[in-house]
Amino acid sequence: MVKVDPAITPSTLLPQIERMWQASAAKIASLEADWAPEKGSPVFTIAGKYTSRGWTEWTQGFQFGSAILQFDATGDPEFLEMGRRRTLELMAPHVTHIGVHDHGFNNVSTYGNLLRLMTEGRTAFDEWEKNFYEFALKASGAVQASRWSTIAGGGGYVYSFNGPHSLFVDTIRSLRALAVGHRLGHVLTAENDQRISLLGRLIEHAEATAKYSVYYGEGRDSYDLRGRTVHEAIFNRNDGNFRCPSSQQGYSPFSTWTRGLAWAMCGFAEQLEFFETLSDPGLEAVKATMLRAAEATCDFYLEHTPVCGVPYWDTGAPNLHKLGDYLDRPAEPFNDWEPVDSSAAAIGAQGLIRLGVYLKNEKYLQAGLTVVRTLLGEPYLSTDAAHQGLLLHSVYHRPNGWDHVPAGRKVPCGESCMWGDYHLREVALLVERMAKGKPYLTFWS
Repeated sequence: MVKVDPAITPSTLLPQIERMWQASAAKIASLEADWAPEKGSPVFTIAGKYTSRGWTEWTQGFQFGSAILQFDATGDPEFLEMGRRRTLELMAPHVTHIGVHDHGFNNVSTYGNLLRLMTEGRTAFDEWEKNFYEFALKASGAVQASRWSTIAGGGGYVYSFNGPHSLFVDTIRSLRALAVGHRLGHVLTAENDQRISLLGRLIEHAEATAKYSVYYGEGRDSYDLRGRTVHEAIFNRNDGNFRCPSSQQGYSPFSTWTRGLAWAMCGFAEQLEFFETLSDPGLEAVKATMLRAAEATCDFYLEHTPVCGVPYWDTGAPNLHKLGDYLDRPAEPFNDWEPVDSSAAAIGAQGLIRLGVYLKNEKYLQAGLTVVRTLLGEPYLSTDAAHQGLLLHSVYHRPNGWDHVPAGRKVPCGESCMWGDYHLREVALLVERMAKGKPYLTFWS
């Protein structure tokens, strides 16, 4: 399990964070200079160069959002200009994309960060620019909310790009689009002018994810371990009944794909923070549901991850047994049997920190900081100027074999991905603000 350092504080990480921002600037600039938009969104690196991978266009917001975070941390106007210009030029199709569940990834990372910076007074106030960002976020939240499937007995979920039968655990983090849209006073309008609450759909999706995507050690099936997650829940669309767990990117429906676990950790913890800004006393039940899921998933992560805080890509990966007591020593990204996934660590670390802050719980906070420290050092932080990635040793889709295996190696290693790089920057910014007494980083401020 993760070996938590009880002495670590946000301030102790500042030298490493500063080093990361220095490396980050060159990598953002390199990708901006090298990337042609007609290639599609950059997804992951091969031999240190970002490439696309056609599946869904869910990573472009992380590319331009990274530039915006770079400005947030350093004040360098070059990156603000880059983020604003690219958002204006290329992000509009993501706002109205009816085919994906990723609106909170693409649009809150761009339009949302830009609106946040203006709200915080970090950028000059402009009424028309503010309205532009708000309009995009309202539309994005409504489009996401329209991807709706009902569940037998009540409730429903935002269905994944796989279709109306499919609930992805990832989407809990993408619910930030619904939260921002609701906060801006927007609703989804349907046939006969029916007004549909974005908050209502956020709540129902969170409850469905907590019920069908997270396990609690209560005998749901033979592999029910408290806190483990399943990537996909399948529903019969003829009657709305749940049918079975499934997995698109994990090893199996009965093991835990660790990036999906991390999305749940971060998504539930972040929504708990958001719900604290709402005054409705009727929300206590859903807050309790989300807290139960957040604690269970964070505990599972701590118990089923190597001591350094970086997990292997799936807790049931078939060759993990060949690594021996792999949980009792640091993860080994250059091993011959199973890859690690540093992107899961970057996402999960933020979930641990946010849950720790929310509960005033030192265990979760210190654990998150411990993971961040690992990622900011060797062999995870990329300081090679020739490598466009920032966070090394991530995995995209192991079952499909999409990840690059370097010559002389047997499993993917040494490469980066857009979501891993973005979330390392995001969690570093969160920790830096905590250390310096700056406003706590939220997606809705």
